[in-house]
Amino acid sequence: MATREVVRAGTFARIYDPSAGEPEAWYINDHTFVRDDTGRWHLFGITHPEPADPFDEREFAHATADRLTGPWTKHASALRVDRDYGETHLWAPYVLAALGRYYMFYAAGGADRTAAAMNLATSPDLFHWTRSAAGPLFRDGYDARDPMVVRVGDQWVMYYCATSAPAGGHHVVAYRTSTDLVHWGERHIAYTDPAKGTEAGNTESPHVLRHGGWWYLFIGPRPHYVGTDVFRSDNPFRFRIGDKVGHIAAHAAEVVEEDGRWWITSAGWGQGGVHLAPLGFPRGRVVKTVPR
Repeated sequence: MATREVVRAGTFARIYDPSAGEPEAWYINDHTFVRDDTGRWHLFGITHPEPADPFDEREFAHATADRLTGPWTKHASALRVDRDYGETHLWAPYVLAALGRYYMFYAAGGADRTAAAMNLATSPDLFHWTRSAAGPLFRDGYDARDPMVVRVGDQWVMYYCATSAPAGGHHVVAYRTSTDLVHWGERHIAYTDPAKGTEAGNTESPHVLRHGGWWYLFIGPRPHYVGTDVFRSDNPFRFRIGDKVGHIAAHAAEVVEEDGRWWITSAGWGQGGVHLAPLGFPRGRVVKTVPR
């Protein structure tokens, strides 16, 4: 059974170059956007000099702009790795505003990659961050990472990539739920991919959103580094391989809404910064066709 691809992106344009003003080339990889109470946008993301060295990624970039399209102003790093806190790297921040403050969820590794730390820092203003005194929110593997948090009903849901067993297995999108953004429940699985392995996989950078009465899941890299697949479901806790409704040439994609218009981003190693493209969702029903 084939599914028509109905979620599409327009042309990507670079909106932020972390190399500007630097003596060497830098990259932005997994990243996040959040708007403050004045309407100004903040960009946070993994950053490091080229070439890629993921286990040496030790700081989060920070930039601001009045509009997603820029121009963007570069600021000092938002967070730097804290070895005394048990962090071995800083990966994939996700920031949201809730309960009168800003929450940054991020993957911080640790000595045991089958029990990687998911950490939390909070801020009153998006410039000054304080790690949770309680330590990691939870640990999971293999290299559990790339958190993304969304409100579903009366609870918060954190999606992240992992493997079906901590030591390896099918690449999955896992999720946990919370009522306060601090205490998280047991692990469940929202999507299981046929591919197996450890380390990097094809369920990275999960991004889940609701649009037009449906839930959409964006994951990648699929099948290559610059590639994101889109899945659609009527259940935010169950996506299947047959639910695919789009493919977009993007890496570490984030989906952002600004004033009623949807956008998708792309970044990564060797990509020259963060890029932005308009994103289109279907207006009607997705049509599934059976090959004759």
